[in-house]
Amino acid sequence: MEYRELGRTGVKVSSICLGTMTWGEQNTEAQGHEQMDYAIAQGINFFDTSEMYAVPPKPQTQGATEKIIGTWFKARKNRDKVILATKVAGRSPMTWLRDDGAGTEQSKAQIVEAVNKSLKRLQTDYIDLYQLHWPDRPINLFGGLGYRHIAGECHPIGEILETLHEIVKSGKVRFIGLSNETPWGTMTFLHHAKTKGLPRVQSIQNAYNLINRTFELGGSEIAHRDGVGLLAYSPLAQGYLTGKYQNGALPEGSRKALFNRLQRYESPQANRAIESYLAIARKHGLDPSQMANQFVTTRPFVTSNIIGATTMEQLKLAVTSVDVKWTEELEKEIDAAHLDQPNPAP
Repeated sequence: MEYRELGRTGVKVSSICLGTMTWGEQNTEAQGHEQMDYAIAQGINFFDTSEMYAVPPKPQTQGATEKIIGTWFKARKNRDKVILATKVAGRSPMTWLRDDGAGTEQSKAQIVEAVNKSLKRLQTDYIDLYQLHWPDRPINLFGGLGYRHIAGECHPIGEILETLHEIVKSGKVRFIGLSNETPWGTMTFLHHAKTKGLPRVQSIQNAYNLINRTFELGGSEIAHRDGVGLLAYSPLAQGYLTGKYQNGALPEGSRKALFNRLQRYESPQANRAIESYLAIARKHGLDPSQMANQFVTTRPFVTSNIIGATTMEQLKLAVTSVDVKWTEELEKEIDAAHLDQPNPAP
């Protein structure tokens, strides 16, 4: 397992990060514990979760994932072996996240309440990386391509960063990061940190995979020049890059079968792109999921690739993807496929 610096913290995290969002919905507590045991044994020292999980978000399962991690920490007594990342929600209609039912805008009161609740569920007194799950300002996310201005209320970035500064000073959080953020947002956070002596963001967690390489258009340069590396989520495009949904297939127990939420991966353009990547994997004798994961892990602007699984077989395939030899020929063929059908599923 390779280890890379998290931003400019001096802390090294594994190039594979264990994602957890299915625990408490598609996975039981025992299965979550089994996944964490396996991950640690394979050299993974980086886990990612969120106050909002399990997914899809609903009141009955909110916080379940953090609780499963917390019971594992209590049973294994190994908190010091893990770099733990979690997230606070952005503005949303999920009123059940807060005691007063007032929503989730990133005000000081809301962020403080969120971090305290996460600490309790996780059964720990500190979080290594605390991330803003998505921006507090109105913005087209989760399927939007390009910037479209949306007027609306938001808390100023400087004010949010000052709240995070207080939480860092309290010892409850070591480092801060962003998620689902734009290049403008990232640079604005960095500007406030530099000019006001506030904590700098150390990472950005955005979607990145073979059919969504939009992070390369602006975020990748920031990662290199300012040390805000990508924590890439959805490396398999929620399973579509494995080929399991091709030709209308609907595997029992799959996320698509259970929740029917993945339509952005089903356009004619996305289907053509997926077919081209599946063909490349077949040509090179590779498991398509391992090829897709190793593509993400080998990008020079990626700090860690957040993999997720609902079965141990899936988890082992994802973790051992680091053993796939990445060749110049493979790189050229993937780039050619990307140029033919760029970013069909942002």
